[in-house]
Amino acid sequence: MRRTLLKRALALGVTLPFGPVRAQSGAQAAAHDYPARPVRLLVGFPPGSTTDLVARAVADGLRRKLGQPFIVENRPGANGMLAAEAGARADADGYTLLVANTSSITVNPLLYKDLRYDVARDFAPISTVITAPMILMVNTRHPRTGHVRSVRELADVARRQSEPLTYGSGGNGNLLHLAGAQLSALLDLKAIHVPYRGAAPMQTALLANEIDFAFNTLSAMPHIRAGTLRPLMVTANDRWPDLPDTPSAVDSGLPAMNMPIWTGLLAPAGTPAGVIAMLTTAIADLKNDPATREPLEREGRIQTVSADAFARQIANELRINAEVIKRADIRID
Repeated sequence: MRRTLLKRALALGVTLPFGPVRAQSGAQAAAHDYPARPVRLLVGFPPGSTTDLVARAVADGLRRKLGQPFIVENRPGANGMLAAEAGARADADGYTLLVANTSSITVNPLLYKDLRYDVARDFAPISTVITAPMILMVNTRHPRTGHVRSVRELADVARRQSEPLTYGSGGNGNLLHLAGAQLSALLDLKAIHVPYRGAAPMQTALLANEIDFAFNTLSAMPHIRAGTLRPLMVTANDRWPDLPDTPSAVDSGLPAMNMPIWTGLLAPAGTPAGVIAMLTTAIADLKNDPATREPLEREGRIQTVSADAFARQIANELRINAEVIKRADIRID
């Protein structure tokens, strides 16, 4: 299996270019009157998750900018695969889009043999919207880990326990899962992965002391500010502005834990290039809309790119994540 992971990543990479390049040979028409009716935004995670909150901010901003409703439709489950599959099979007319994250696009293809969508074949990347680090955290009231204040202290606690510590994630193969497995591998910890149906229920479990530690997104910031969750590290090379006292991966002596996450938009492959271009421009313009910028900045740093740059980023992350999965020996039964 280890040898096949890199082969999968390379295979995905060499099938580029993605949908938008293929679509350029199609009609540019349809763009001049797009959108002429409501647009669905499919989200593979539950309400309250980072992907959902970003989708709702984007939907509101695009509604104001383009003059039609953008309706968020949650289809949670299977680490975003249900929504991604629906997005891949949707009509390529720009009226069904996928709001996805790193896990659905650059992790699932490396882990699931029965995946019913092919990232390079079935999607036309539009743009990223936000990027952010993950946060390693513990519940300050947890009987075993509540006193922990650093990654090294967490490692010490894990080694003293007769039973392995547990860490949660938003699902098998979720990037939060990869982060926990990567940390365990780098520190040589015995830790048991406990998957949940999204990051929001995982955070609830952490607050209820069902698990010992977890990586989470910036959606945990209210609990950090309230003192119920304590951040130990951010998965970035630099410290996060909203958490100036929390060490970065480099500060923690774990540069391999530089694992930022993104949320972005994709369309079905074959969507007219003019529609892709219009949406890419509209997404980039959202940072100039204060009503949209404020909720987006609560979830991360606004970062938009061209459709071609997004396609290259996806291909590169597939290769990097394949290495992480191989090193951590992550398997999905």
